[in-house]
Amino acid sequence: MRLFIHALGASAGGGLTYLRNVVPHLAVHPEVEVSLLAGPEATSQIPGVHNVHVIHCDANLRGARSRFLWEQKQVPRLIRDAQADVLLCTGNFALWKSPVPQILLSRNSLYTSADFARDLWRRRDYRQIADTWVKGLVARRSIERAELTVAPSEAFARELKAWTGRDVVSLHHGFDRDEFFRDPAPLAPSLKEKLQANPAKVRLLFVSHYNYYRNFETLLRGLAFLKRRYPDGRIQLVLTCELAPGKNPGSYRTERANELLRELNISADVVQLGAVAYPQLHYVYRACQIYVTPAYTETFAHPLVEAMACGLPIVASDLEVHREVADGAALFFERFSPEDMAEKVTEVVESPSLQSELRARGLESSARFSWKSHVDKLLELAKTLVH
Repeated sequence: MRLFIHALGASAGGGLTYLRNVVPHLAVHPEVEVSLLAGPEATSQIPGVHNVHVIHCDANLRGARSRFLWEQKQVPRLIRDAQADVLLCTGNFALWKSPVPQILLSRNSLYTSADFARDLWRRRDYRQIADTWVKGLVARRSIERAELTVAPSEAFARELKAWTGRDVVSLHHGFDRDEFFRDPAPLAPSLKEKLQANPAKVRLLFVSHYNYYRNFETLLRGLAFLKRRYPDGRIQLVLTCELAPGKNPGSYRTERANELLRELNISADVVQLGAVAYPQLHYVYRACQIYVTPAYTETFAHPLVEAMACGLPIVASDLEVHREVADGAALFFERFSPEDMAEKVTEVVESPSLQSELRARGLESSARFSWKSHVDKLLELAKTLVH
């Protein structure tokens, strides 16, 4: 079977993570040949393999609109040239006139999230309101265009079905434990220095670049409650981003979060590591004691699986996706309640037996996820579309 992967939109975050993990498993699969259309950000991180032909896009595509129009015109020709049997679109948007059956990976819940819409209106981010509305229309029509839509969790598949009325298949994203812990190089000196300069008995960790839907403001307010409960500096928050303009992908404005650091008097209690290379992440997890995520919308949440594999107890916002992925390895709090977050963190901090229970459940739960299994099941779905 010849599979054409359209991944031009994979330039950061989950898109890159997906390709980086899926392509190596496709490369060793005996029943498939792959043509991969991707931008420079993705192709620079994908190893050369014998049965994956990388198609480089040299077009000067500025913005989502120009890329979408280019894709609709040029990608069908590239698919025919590759003599592909099935198209896999990885970036939420389908090809309008695909010459072959297509599978759409839909993994962006911002188009369906009422919380995100309210958040944008509250922030008066009118440009992003318009952008999300337009992209939401295209994403919804894309599900109607695709022969098969795949979501990374059962919870998000149900959400998409309610949104579109179309059946959506759930296929968990994977986790490769050996690959995640493979890098033998020590933690980068700059990161090690930041951690050592701010010692604390209990470190909370949140792995994310800054954006609105990860709900940083609730996290920071929750830390302020914890600081009042533990005034001796016992509790600290570690972030894998910097709350400063220009330090994060996308157009999300960090000013309000940065102001909260000063207003809540927690600047010294927050360690801003900045972006951490994926092979180094396991060192950061293991330098911390509890993983906390306040996100108000998610489709899968890879860091939950990574945290569980590293043996961290988890305190997470009460989302169906978080409950599905954690599978009993977390305590949950109301997603906009910093008080509830602080209460759940305190429960974990004060109970060694609870820590041990969550740690054991997490290690067991993380073993459920496999990129090899994901690829095998994805190819099974693709075969059903080949006549």
